[in-house]
Amino acid sequence: MARVAAVGIGVVAIALGLLARDLNVAYLVGLAFAVAASANLPVLMYSLFWRGFTTRGAVWAVYGGLVPALGLVLLSPVVSGCPGSLFPGVDFQYFPLQNPGIVSIPLGFLAGWLGTVTSDEIPDEARYAETEVRSLTGAGAV
Repeated sequence: MARVAAVGIGVVAIALGLLARDLNVAYLVGLAFAVAASANLPVLMYSLFWRGFTTRGAVWAVYGGLVPALGLVLLSPVVSGCPGSLFPGVDFQYFPLQNPGIVSIPLGFLAGWLGTVTSDEIPDEARYAETEVRSLTGAGAV
């Protein structure tokens, strides 16, 4: 199954790469970082600084940032509606910004908070204390 998934992801990546061959690579890298930050930043920040953060909050934060980021990219001028977009001949551009991070990262934080406050999971204080010591001192990073 892993081989089939790897081949499928590879085919999709090659197809998207061929579509985006005329776009600015530095801009595409920034867009990829914005999507990655939308999914990862809320989880990292909450995990490090909120003792009561739960597993449900982490899952909700990942999906609450990732799904809006991908949706906003698809509805942005990067994909359609502009001469330099992937599909310049069609116009389904509803989101005016070229980078979704300003909207999707706060949505990830909101989803993480909402997932945590609606969870009945009891946070493990000892585990949080260990994570805090490791993050501040680097102990155990061998």
